[in-house]
Amino acid sequence: MDPSYSAYEDEVSRKKESAARGVVELELPAGVRVRGLLQSGYQSVLTREALEFVADLERRFRPRVKYVLACRREEQARYDAGELPGFDPATKAIREGDWVCSAPPPAIADRRVEITGPVERKMIINALNCGAKMFMADFEDSLAPTWDNLMRGQINLRDAVNRTISFEDKARNKLYKLNPKTATLLVRPRGWHLQEAHIEIDGEPATGALVDFGLYFFHNHVNFRSKHGGFGPFFYLPKMQHSREAAVWNSVFDQAEDVTGVPRGSIRGTVLIETLPAVFQMHEILYELQEHSAGLNCGRWDYIFSFIKTVRAHPDRLLPDRVQVGMKQHFLKSYTELLIQTCHRRGVHAMGGMAAQIPIRDDPAANEAASALVRADKLREVKAGHDGTWAAHPGLISLVVEVFDSNMPHANQLDVKREDVQVMEDDLLQMPKGKRTLEGLRLNTRVGIQYLAAWMTGTGSVPLYNLMEDAATAEISRVQNWQWIKYGAVLDGGLVPGVRVTKELFARVLDEEMVCIEREVGPAKFAVGRYREAAKLFAKQCTSEILDDFLTLDAYRNIVQFAPTARM
Repeated sequence: MDPSYSAYEDEVSRKKESAARGVVELELPAGVRVRGLLQSGYQSVLTREALEFVADLERRFRPRVKYVLACRREEQARYDAGELPGFDPATKAIREGDWVCSAPPPAIADRRVEITGPVERKMIINALNCGAKMFMADFEDSLAPTWDNLMRGQINLRDAVNRTISFEDKARNKLYKLNPKTATLLVRPRGWHLQEAHIEIDGEPATGALVDFGLYFFHNHVNFRSKHGGFGPFFYLPKMQHSREAAVWNSVFDQAEDVTGVPRGSIRGTVLIETLPAVFQMHEILYELQEHSAGLNCGRWDYIFSFIKTVRAHPDRLLPDRVQVGMKQHFLKSYTELLIQTCHRRGVHAMGGMAAQIPIRDDPAANEAASALVRADKLREVKAGHDGTWAAHPGLISLVVEVFDSNMPHANQLDVKREDVQVMEDDLLQMPKGKRTLEGLRLNTRVGIQYLAAWMTGTGSVPLYNLMEDAATAEISRVQNWQWIKYGAVLDGGLVPGVRVTKELFARVLDEEMVCIEREVGPAKFAVGRYREAAKLFAKQCTSEILDDFLTLDAYRNIVQFAPTARM
């Protein structure tokens, strides 16, 4: 007998035995190792062809990703040495040029209300059905990137694109499925800085962004484009700090389109302007993405986090309580107006920010007050010239739609050029006004710990104190605590003004807030949650000598789980 045929029979027999035992096995390309536990269904995502596609992206673009991350570190070193971000004189001609981006495809011409949320099955169905124009399904800040969350998310998105998705809630005896008319799907992969430890390519962890993008695009581009006039898929691109990072994404899109035979410019991406350095690069970012651009979005919570992080070595730039840093602050108003002017000059959408409030069902008065805040915020956005906005909860969609319908009769406001806007560097760097209080320190600590505890148990979108919190607000809490402790900020408002923030004060506050958290969540939930572990990690982050770039980088090691049966 031919030895090769005998080996083939042995392999077939082994696979049959594995299948009988419920063991999922993969056909892996050379150099690819999957280290996560292979649950049933994951093999439909991790096909050999899909992994080859992802591996090709990784091998082509890994050096460029490492380069742009190194550039981030170099730029932060300059800021730490006393510089501040500003407009780049080398790219003045791009900022002053008359170029435009490709026109928005009809499928995303009207984006007046977008809902966002993690790639969880029930969430996807509810978000697509809620009446919003768009749904941004999130692999980033509102998802804890456990292996199971990521793989199930890919399955959920594939089923949503195919319109076969459903969810049975046995406790409520309710079946969730898609309505005939649904929102248009956009997907947000992780940022360039995050790795995917469960997939190794040539001995190194894969880039999380390329895994998220690659698997989703590979499995869904045909069906998605067939339903959206030959365009798509559509994406949101997070955490960028410079146009060179947008250039990497543009090359990734080109490569994906070329390999799959999709026409250039089919993929469109909206960039979140959620870092302080990026606000000085908005024209340049759009220029790099031109035929793939779908505009910019005001990621305002991450923007506040980035503002603190960027000026971390500047003791004269201590921010007030985060609840006082609202959109009426001059630096945030300037940022949004410049974004609108920039986008409309280049012919693409200028998307507004998140309304993080959630319905308060057991308190009508508080619910009406929260609704009034949302209404005022969205009215400000549409009057300023935004083409659409974000909401975090399906219960807010009708309110937000009403505001935009009443004030934006057309699909968008690309004709509103905002030539009245004159924003200079100093406007974007102006310090917000307000007070630092002990109550603010307490809220930061309580929110940070509870969010981190939920994140480490697999939940990335957490309702806390009538707001839907994600990693961005936890990051603001962390870096503000760090800044106040690092420079011994004097509390100048609240019940105990004149107190200096020290490590000792923070330790006492942390202990007291842990008691408060246990009282709020109940002893049973507190006992089985990871609150003490979260508190230890949060305290380490807030009191470290050097500020870590991202809370989730340190926390990620707590959710990585390698499967002992994973094989090359």
